[in-house]
Formats: sequence, C-alpha cells, structure tokens
Amino acid sequence: MMQPEEHYIPVEAGVELHAWVFRPAKQDGPVPAITMAHGFSGLKYRGLREYAERFAAAGFAVIVHDHRNFGLSGGAVRGDIDPWQQIADWRRTIAYLESLDGIDAARIGIWGTSYAGGHAMVLGATDARIRVVVAQVPIVSGYEQSLRRVAPDARAAQQALFNDDERAQLRGESPMMQRVVSLDPAVRAVYRSKEMMDYHNAYTIPDGVEPSEYVTLRSTRLSQLYEPGHWIPRIGPKPLLMIVAENDVVTPTDLALAAYERAVEPKRLRIIGGGHFDAYRKSFEASSSAALQWYREHLMQEVAA
Repeated sequence: MMQPEEHYIPVEAGVELHAWVFRPAKQDGPVPAITMAHGFSGLKYRGLREYAERFAAAGFAVIVHDHRNFGLSGGAVRGDIDPWQQIADWRRTIAYLESLDGIDAARIGIWGTSYAGGHAMVLGATDARIRVVVAQVPIVSGYEQSLRRVAPDARAAQQALFNDDERAQLRGESPMMQRVVSLDPAVRAVYRSKEMMDYHNAYTIPDGVEPSEYVTLRSTRLSQLYEPGHWIPRIGPKPLLMIVAENDVVTPTDLALAAYERAVEPKRLRIIGGGHFDAYRKSFEASSSAALQWYREHLMQEVAA
C-alpha cells in the first residue's frame, strides 16, 4: 500500500481541503496528473484510495481531496453540500495541483464519481486546464433523479419542509439535518438503501475523521436543482469516458446512457455489472481498468507531442 503525502489546500480564508497526493515510484521529469473526488457526502476513505494507488502505480501523480464540510476538510456547516461551491473548490484544487513540483500542468485529467461525476463533466466543459474526463456512475439530472426517489404524493410535503428550513434559517437557526441513509421510515434520510449501508460499512473511517452520517436538508434541495448533464455536449473535443453501472438506481442507468448520446467525440462508454456501489468493489477491476486505459491513451500519449 502506497503512503500518500498529506496536504491542506487553502480554498478561501479559513477553509482548507484535506487531500492525499500519490506519486509514481519512478519520476523522471514532470508527470501527468489526475485530480479525484468522491460524490454526495462521500469520503475519500471509502474506496478512492484503491483507484489513486492504481493510477499512481501506472505513472500518474494523483491528488484526492475531500469536499469542504466533510472529513478533515474545513467548513463552517458540517455536512452541507453545495454542488457549485464544490466545483469552485475543485478549481482551486486544480490550481494547487499545478503548483506542485514534478507535475506536468499541460496534462491534467479529472476523475469524479457519483455526484462528483457530475462535477467532473462541468469542469471538463468549462476549465481549459482539464484535458481528459472520466465520469463514473455520474449524476446527470438532479431533478429527474428526484422524481425517481421521492413519491409523487410525498413531494409537496418535502417542498414544504424545504421552505420551513429556509424560514428557520432566516430566524437565525441552524440548517435542518438529515441522515445520509436509513431504512427506518420514521427517520429523515436522503437514501433508503441497504446497498448504500453495506457500502459504508465495508470501510473503516480513521479515528478523528467524521464518518459522514448526516447532511443538511438544504443539500437535498440544491441537489434537485443541479443539472450537470446540460454541460455534456460542451466537453468535446476533450476525451470523455463515462462508466455506467447496468442496474444503477442511485444515478439511474437510463439517464446516464441518454446523456452519453449527447456527448461528442472522442468519447467512450464502459458499462459495468451491478449497481451504483458495485463500481467501487465488485466491479473495481472493470471500472479502474477502463479509466486507466483512457488516461493512458489521452494523457500519456501527449509526452511526445
């Protein structure tokens, strides 16, 4: 197991992101780099190290950060998820990556999974520093996902709760909180998924690191407003790889496949077995191999350019 460097990335006054930097064992001159992040409420401790180590063993430098308000990263409202704030922080992370010794700033790829898969597509479409994009089991439409997740007869009550939360914050109260996942219908939660619970329980979170069990209610509202799929046609001519699980009900398979059709060349679709959380475990070999091959084709080949 590789030992990463630990870094704190200043993204604004008083807020730093905790990150790992993995470097290849042999490095003669500047090397291409990959910047990585996890999804909605995700922590890098839950499965990202394995990807980073594999990419680093293949000759890439890799930086993996936790979003603000999660893990050891800073932030005033713990568990708060604003997709556009996360994207802004990721841009600052890319600038930090460019500043590190031994990095070829002209060859930076991005890898995002789930919620951060959407971020990777937005950044690929809007940030010229990103040369290659990998979006794994990505969100493409927060609105369409919400229609699948929230029953029609429950939507009015959810919207009313969102508005109550806004009024409470106007009065100076803290944002309402909810569990990330619970099977108890009496407990307010984002997900009702045994698969997600099993995925969370498969990883040990180090002492001193918040286990990411709660998020703000307003994070759900912001998720429903997030439409990263609109940016997909603008990624090209940068190379785009989409890794899609064949039975994904978290970031639904059909939405991802329809989004892929809107992308322009060069692009590649890799369909892996299982559901959303199988990407990190049962289908790790397939998902990591597809990404590594894509980076080798489109970042390594530029050495001679």
